[in-house]
Amino acid sequence: MHIVSIIFPLIFIVALGYGCCRLSFFNKQHITGLSKFTFYISLPAFLLLNMSQIDLKQSISLSAFLSFYIPVLCIFGLGILVDRFYLNKNNSKNYQKHGVFGLAASYSNMVLVGIPIIIASLGKEKIAIAFMIITFHSTLLFALTYLIGAKGNSSSFSWSQFGKSMVLNPIVLSIGCGLIINVSGIVLFKNLTDSLALLATPAIACALFVLGANLAFYKIAANWQPALIASILKIMILPAGVLFIGSYIFKLDPQILTVLVLLSASPVGVNAYLIASQIKQHEATLAGAVVLSTILSVVSLTFWLAVLL
Repeated sequence: MHIVSIIFPLIFIVALGYGCCRLSFFNKQHITGLSKFTFYISLPAFLLLNMSQIDLKQSISLSAFLSFYIPVLCIFGLGILVDRFYLNKNNSKNYQKHGVFGLAASYSNMVLVGIPIIIASLGKEKIAIAFMIITFHSTLLFALTYLIGAKGNSSSFSWSQFGKSMVLNPIVLSIGCGLIINVSGIVLFKNLTDSLALLATPAIACALFVLGANLAFYKIAANWQPALIASILKIMILPAGVLFIGSYIFKLDPQILTVLVLLSASPVGVNAYLIASQIKQHEATLAGAVVLSTILSVVSLTFWLAVLL
C-alpha cells in the first residue's frame, strides 16, 4: 500500500482542525465541547464495541507487552538523565522536573494518532493488541512521574484519588467494559450494538480534528531545544528501541511488531502537558513537544511505515 495514501487523509483532517481554529471558525469553547463528545462518548463507544468483539487470543501477549514497555521505561529513564545532566544548567536536583521531562520523552498520543494510523495501514482487525497497550499506558507513566516527583517533594499526593481517576478514565473504562463483555460472552442486543456503532463512526475523524485544533492553542517557546530533544527521543529513539527488542529479542510477528512501533512512534500525548501543568514543571517544554512532535511525526511516521510495510 502506498504510504501517501495511508497518511494523507489523517494529515488532512489534522490540518483542517488546525486551520479552522487559526482562522477563528472554531474557538476554544467550541473545541472543548467537541473534545468532550469525542473523549467521553464517541471514542469510548468505538473502543467498547471493538474490545467486545475482538479475538482475545490476538490481544494478550506478554512478549508484545514487554517489547513495548521495556523501551518505554528505558526512554523514560533516559529522559530523566538528559534533563538532570544536560538540560539542567544549574546542576540542581529537581525530581519533579526530571520526571516530567521523562514523561515528555516516552508518553505517546496513542488514541488520537496511534489507532488511526494503525487502522489506515493495517485495518481494524489489527488493533486488538493496541488495546492491551493503551490500558496500562497512562496509568504506568503518570504514576511513575508522580512517584519520582514525590522523592524530592514533601507535598501530599493522594494515590487513592489518582487510582480513582485512572479507573474512571473514559478510555480505560470503555476498554475494561468491552473486555468484561467479551470474556463473559454477553451478547449485546442488535439495537444497542447499532447505536454504539453509530456513535463510534465519527470517533477517528473527531479525534484527529481535535488534535489539529488543539495545536492552534499551544505555542513553541523561545527556548525550543528541550522540546526538540524530547520529540526526537519520543518519535525516533523510542520506536527504534521497540523495533529492536521486538525483532531480535522476542521475535514478534511482523504485524504485531508494526502495531507496537506505530504506537511508540506517535507524537507526545496532550495529557502529558496536562500533567506538567498540574505539577508546574516544564510546561513550556511539554507544550512545545506536543506541537513539534506532532509536526515532525508526519515525517517520522512516513519513515516508520516505509520501514515496516
